[in-house]
Amino acid sequence: MRKLPVGERDEAGRDAPPSRPVCADAQRNTEALLAAALVVFATSGVEAPVREIAAKAGVGVGTLYRHFPQRSDLIVAVFRHHVDACADAAPVLATAHGPGEALARWMLRYADFITTKRGLAAALHSGDPAFDPLPAYFQQRLQPALRTLLDAAVAAGEVRADVEPDDLLRAVASLCMSAHDDGPAYARRMVALLVDGLRYGTITAVNTHS
Repeated sequence: MRKLPVGERDEAGRDAPPSRPVCADAQRNTEALLAAALVVFATSGVEAPVREIAAKAGVGVGTLYRHFPQRSDLIVAVFRHHVDACADAAPVLATAHGPGEALARWMLRYADFITTKRGLAAALHSGDPAFDPLPAYFQQRLQPALRTLLDAAVAAGEVRADVEPDDLLRAVASLCMSAHDDGPAYARRMVALLVDGLRYGTITAVNTHS
C-alpha cells in the first residue's frame, strides 16, 4: 500500500498519519556534534579527524556519520546553525533591552560569530559546490535581523540614520578579520568603537552634550 505524505488523505478521507518526531537523543547528539565541531574547526581546522569531534561531543564516530555522512554536510550544518543562532538573538535582545543597547549587543554577538567561524573560512572559499548556497543564506538570515534592530534604534534617535545593514555586516566582519592576531577581545573593542560612531550626531548624543 502506498505510504501517504503528511497532510494527504486516503480514498476514505482519512488523514495520513503524522511523521514521527525526531528522537530526543538524536537531537541532543546533533546539537553536541555541532557544538563540538565548531570548537574543533576553530582550533584544528576543518580537516581535523572526525574522531576528535565525536569524542568531544561524547558520541561514537558511527553516530557522527549517521548524522553527517560527508564532512561537507557537517561544515554546512555548523555554519547554518550558528547563523541561525545569531539571527534568532535579535528579537530576544530587542525584547530585553532598549533599541540602542539591543543593537550594540547584537553587533558584539555577530562579532563573536565572525571570530569563531574563522576555522570554517578556508572551506567556505574552497570552491566546493556544497558551500555555494551559504553566502546567500548568511545574507537572508542576518540582514533582516540587523535591519529590524537598526530601524528601531534609528526611530528612537539612538543611532544615525545614514547607515545600511550591509554596511555594518561588512564593517564588523572586516574589523574581526583584521584583528585576527590580536584575539577576540580586541575585535570586540573595535566593534564597540564602531557602535559609538553610530551614535555620533543623533538626538541622544546632542542632548547628552547640551
